[in-house]
Amino acid sequence: MKAIVVENFGGPEVMEFKEISRPTLGKGEVLIKLHACGVNPVDTYVRSGVRGGPLPYTPGLDGAGTVAEVGDEVVNLRVGDRVFLCGSITGTYAEYAVCSQAQVQPLPDNVSFVHGAGVFVPYGTAYTALFLFGEAKPGEVVLIHGGSGGVGIAAIQFARARGLTVIATAGTERGCDLVLREGAHYAVNHNDAGYESVIVKLAGSTGVNLIIEMLANKNLQRDLELLSFGGRVVVVGNRGTIEINPRDMMSKSARILGFNLLNIAGAELAEIYSALQAGLRNETLRPVLGMEFPLKDAAKAHVAILEPGSFGKMVLVP
Repeated sequence: MKAIVVENFGGPEVMEFKEISRPTLGKGEVLIKLHACGVNPVDTYVRSGVRGGPLPYTPGLDGAGTVAEVGDEVVNLRVGDRVFLCGSITGTYAEYAVCSQAQVQPLPDNVSFVHGAGVFVPYGTAYTALFLFGEAKPGEVVLIHGGSGGVGIAAIQFARARGLTVIATAGTERGCDLVLREGAHYAVNHNDAGYESVIVKLAGSTGVNLIIEMLANKNLQRDLELLSFGGRVVVVGNRGTIEINPRDMMSKSARILGFNLLNIAGAELAEIYSALQAGLRNETLRPVLGMEFPLKDAAKAHVAILEPGSFGKMVLVP
């Protein structure tokens, strides 16, 4: 089968498009024929060596396809089932991936494979940030900083469905149009001078209760200044260091929280899966497809996903 293989950490060029053996199954494992593979910023961090890990490996956490084979002790999954992946054992930048049965979720008929490849990481991250860590409540004001990317769109859809007032930022007019179309009440261009004062006016007397932050190394100090009393910042993305003034937390009894989606387990993970299934089926969750690349061009995708002006979910097609 064809797959992307990384034998040494480094830039996008270390990803090789190769012919490798199709993996075999162990107990409780499932072989998935992938129709689309999701690309996420975290994939680039792993490839560059920031996260470490064993070598060689095939990148990728997200994907969607059909069940090709089931191993012993697998229940509730049959050959031919449409599924989306919530991680895998062998990596998803490939024609086939091996998963534990716990990493496989049914893909509703109303969701295509390319859209199903954009579910777990962005929507699981958004749900965790908003509700498990951010403790978002109906009636609160949430600022989604970087709303036009995969996680941002997911957060907008979840927050709007839960009854929050949604302010979302984007870096282009196209991005601002997108966040409004996907449910944000207000869109603000974060490249405009003085955009923070616009957010303050839009938030009104309630103030900003919760901020979902995609680029903490740039925005975290300003986030603290925007928060209302008792506000929370949940850091979803970060690419460096930043100096903050803790007094801006202390004076407002504010909190900064962070998490790694892959550390979520047990009842919380089951809650995420239930929310994803319900939202996909009733169409309150609608993955937005951004750029699409053939699998062999994974290196181009890794360059594009870190460029400013992200738009929707990026996928690879085997």
